[in-house]
Amino acid sequence: MSRIVAILGRPNVGKSTLFNRLTGSRNAIVDETSGVTRDRNYGLANWNGVDFSVIDTGGYVRNSDDIFEGEINKQVLLAIGEADLILFMVDVTVGIHDLDTSVASLLRKAEKKVLLVVNKVDNHERLIEANEFYELGLGDYFPVSSINGSGTGELLDAVVENLPVTESVPMPELPRIAIVGRPNAGKSSLVNSLLGEERNIVTHLPGTTRDSIYTRFSKFKHDFLLVDTAGLRKKSKVEEDVEFYSVMRAIRTIENSDICLLLVDATRGFESQDLNIVSLIQKNNKGLIMLVNKWDLIEKESNSALNYEKEIRLRTAPFTDYPVLFISAVHKQRIHKVLDLIEKVNENRTRKIPTPLLNETMLEIIKNNPPPAWKGKYIRIKYVTQLPTLAPAFAFFCNSPQYIKDPYKRFLENRLREHFEFTGVPVRLFFRKK
Repeated sequence: MSRIVAILGRPNVGKSTLFNRLTGSRNAIVDETSGVTRDRNYGLANWNGVDFSVIDTGGYVRNSDDIFEGEINKQVLLAIGEADLILFMVDVTVGIHDLDTSVASLLRKAEKKVLLVVNKVDNHERLIEANEFYELGLGDYFPVSSINGSGTGELLDAVVENLPVTESVPMPELPRIAIVGRPNAGKSSLVNSLLGEERNIVTHLPGTTRDSIYTRFSKFKHDFLLVDTAGLRKKSKVEEDVEFYSVMRAIRTIENSDICLLLVDATRGFESQDLNIVSLIQKNNKGLIMLVNKWDLIEKESNSALNYEKEIRLRTAPFTDYPVLFISAVHKQRIHKVLDLIEKVNENRTRKIPTPLLNETMLEIIKNNPPPAWKGKYIRIKYVTQLPTLAPAFAFFCNSPQYIKDPYKRFLENRLREHFEFTGVPVRLFFRKK
């Protein structure tokens, strides 16, 4: 089970650079100007086979002229409350700043596990200078240079070692369905409409991570576990319209699910935060059903739904093979179709293709459309098999897997989807030496 690691600190200490290095991405904007990170960045990291989510927060400030100061600080406090482990970053070239002292004071009160990370330690002299950070009272520190990667291996070892171990709770072997989306998209209304007055709920089961609750839905010949969080059931101390809070909750909910129902508010359109959640669902290899809610409030023309759906798929490309359904959770319009789609996507998620059929189909396609040669070297794919994973994954055995590029990988994925039913499910392809 993945857990949340938050990177905290004052502005311009290198938090976004470390985020990019841990997640193997360039999603966070890196600039010498302080205060660049205002929107939060979320990524998935893996170290020695252990997955965990990483959150890049904005720099903690006090008494500045930045109109975003209050919102950034609020989100930093939220990260402290929600994270399983905190990386507190400081800058060795500046030394202990007043803001470092303020953040350290907040962290000591939080009673969370904190790893002190001293950044920009790229020579022996700075390694000695880093000793002054013992004054913060947070114990031993990890000297790193996030820009060139030195020291990050030791830091990641410590991250994995200090992540909490979640105790598994025996769960019924049923698909786990999560309802996710932006604040006020209608998640609670959909929960209420699905459960209804004549509900046949067997039990509420505590989840394997904090705040997760499993509600068993068993009626209309459907049987699954509805994954919910406390954030959807009751008001928290945090206002519900805080985007950061909603995504923190979405991360945990997505990780605890098999299929995600992503609610999009039709009156607001498909926004960047919706795209962030789609990305999280993909990275965690979960099934996806897109539900456009509040469709009853939209003035419609002849092709309104078709154009709306086309716009959504354009935004999420290249992953476009998922069902889109237009509903009204309050008026229960097309709610029964949601249940049918859940069953269909779950079948696709667990679909196993016989190896002979898989090779017969795909090797013929590969023969007619072989991968492009690389620097005069021809690539020959000889064998395909489905891997025994929870989500569909396929291994292609060939002579030079390193020369197969992303466009050809997408070509093979599209052919798999054409010949076998994987709608609503991310498909992973691996290329291995034969």
